[in-house]
Amino acid sequence: CTKWRIPHLNPCDEPEHIKDIVPNDHLALSVPPKTEAKSKALKAKKAVLKGVHSHKKKKIRTTPTFRRPKTLRLRRQPKYPRKSAPTRNKLDHYAIIKFPLTTESAMKKIEDNNTLVFIVDVKANKHQIKQAVKKLYDIDVAKVNTLIRPDGEKKAYVRLAPDYDALDVANKIGII
Repeated sequence: CTKWRIPHLNPCDEPEHIKDIVPNDHLALSVPPKTEAKSKALKAKKAVLKGVHSHKKKKIRTTPTFRRPKTLRLRRQPKYPRKSAPTRNKLDHYAIIKFPLTTESAMKKIEDNNTLVFIVDVKANKHQIKQAVKKLYDIDVAKVNTLIRPDGEKKAYVRLAPDYDALDVANKIGII
């Protein structure tokens, strides 16, 4: 401050009103005041005196791979159903059985083996064929044999129960 020759322009002698305008608050924010530091230290001292009374067991890891624990997965709550209506079962009893076969060999089966021969849907299984015949013709079925013909159709040999006669059923259906 000594190098200033003009006495009224000495920066060391700042007027009081300038000190009020530009405070040194930015320095005070970084360092906590003494009372704050003291309370922090007292709190730490109290915690140390109190001590830790809980005993946390150390979990022993027996494998080097970490498996993510299974957490709760809540069910989805959609705002609206994505499908407007449930899909209809396209393979009903009428779709399963297409038509009865009336070939010479099929007639022989009716007479000799008490068996009706049908052309059925390729996707139908033996249980479905049995249920469809039972419902459509009101007869009991002993067993069903199926094969897929070279032209891609499925043929079903439906063996009737002993108390039903295939010839009578064939007449009732209208095969003969």
